[in-house]
Amino acid sequence: MTLARTMAVALVGVVGHIVEVEADLADGLPGFVIVGLPDAALTEARDRVRAAIVNSGQAWPQRRMTLGLSPATLPKHGSGFDLPMAAAILSAAGVAPHSALHEQAFIGELALDGRVRAVRGVLPSAVAASRAGLRGIVVPVDNVREAQLVPGLAVRGIQSLAALVSWMRGEAPADEPLPAGGDKVTEVRWPDLVDVVGQDYGRMAVEVAAAGGHHLFLLGPPGAGKTMLAERLPGILPKLDLDAALEVTAVHSVAGVLPAGAPLIDRPPYQAPHHSASVAALVGGGSGLARPGALSLAHRGVLFLDEAPEFPSGVLDSLRQPLERGEIVLARSGGATCYPSRVQLVMAANPCPCSSPLGDQACTCTAVARRRYHSRLSGPLMDRIDLQVELQPLRRLDLLADAAGLETSTTVSDRVCAARAAAGERYRGSSWRTNAEVPGPVLRTRFRLPRQVRRAADTALDRGELSARGYDRVLRVAWTLADLGGRAAPDEGDVGAAYVFRTRRAA
Repeated sequence: MTLARTMAVALVGVVGHIVEVEADLADGLPGFVIVGLPDAALTEARDRVRAAIVNSGQAWPQRRMTLGLSPATLPKHGSGFDLPMAAAILSAAGVAPHSALHEQAFIGELALDGRVRAVRGVLPSAVAASRAGLRGIVVPVDNVREAQLVPGLAVRGIQSLAALVSWMRGEAPADEPLPAGGDKVTEVRWPDLVDVVGQDYGRMAVEVAAAGGHHLFLLGPPGAGKTMLAERLPGILPKLDLDAALEVTAVHSVAGVLPAGAPLIDRPPYQAPHHSASVAALVGGGSGLARPGALSLAHRGVLFLDEAPEFPSGVLDSLRQPLERGEIVLARSGGATCYPSRVQLVMAANPCPCSSPLGDQACTCTAVARRRYHSRLSGPLMDRIDLQVELQPLRRLDLLADAAGLETSTTVSDRVCAARAAAGERYRGSSWRTNAEVPGPVLRTRFRLPRQVRRAADTALDRGELSARGYDRVLRVAWTLADLGGRAAPDEGDVGAAYVFRTRRAA
């Protein structure tokens, strides 16, 4: 009996788990059995691995083979186990020494002719290998850039199974790894805020949302600039730091949407699903282990829901829990999967279903129709929106005015970065990055404001105009306004302005 072991990685969400792949070649009738909770794609690997080994010039062992994937209780899925299974079989058959598999993880899908194809989820797999103390990882050559984002891990790119056998034997190096340098970021050009005219209040709301990481609701007639403002929000957000960039890149890697040749996403992502999107498309889902949805793909970025009342109410309400927790846990028959979902939600809506550009005086909707239209935005969901802004129709003078006096996205972004730096200094040593992430009890104790300063919010809370959650969100926005103004703490005007942003009424 001959036995060989190597390492692979199983992904549950964006978390990688080390899997020990054991190949046992025993006497008996030739056969090939995979044990250890494989899915359908992994069970089909028997035929892919056999064809790849034979077409790479190696003899297929005419023995009874058992491939064990341990731990057996962990679900394994996908075609990324093809390469480690082939390496373990070849080592057990004596084609290559066992020492070549020592402290190495293998990830890759095999074509029938022996080529090694790219797979999803290489970045979180490489992170798991590094944390497990493995020295290196062998991946498809197309995934090398992605794996090299993990420091301290030796990455080798493989184009074919034949090249892997040569490397394992020590006869010749396998396909040389790509250089560590090169393009690692994706540059995205967002529309400039200077294009938005006549909406000074809306521009200010977008700046406040960017500075504090706040959710934003835009209400206004067609053509008022709601979509333009939302599309320009990502362009004034600061770049992601390395930890956040790796989080975002890991989610996109699992979803299989990383751009080729530039795997690291260092800019806040932007997702704008159509109003016909289902709950699974928005928050994630699918059979077996759930896949990430638009909510998780917008992690550390912006999720824009245009024509929000057109979304089914059940789809919108599915956002309530993830907006509070910053993560989404999806329980399916194949197990529970957790994806990060700390996003800035931006919703836009028209005043009524007919949406006449002429305003309320030309509206043909009944009071019942208007109420039914906006009732799709439930109270609990709206209670989680920090900034609620009503935009007015554009006038001819605004539309045709000279835009020379308007600020560009670069100018606004500089103020946003300065405000976030002030917040980061205030929350140094904690896990909070923006004012929107600070828990309410911390705001009311550690960062407690004088009674005179918070008078507007206190009065609104006593009158029932603010919920307890709304009260905390007013305080968060007030701290953001203070950061933008260069003040050490909010004053009475900041709290009053935050209350107006929250309720669309005068303090």
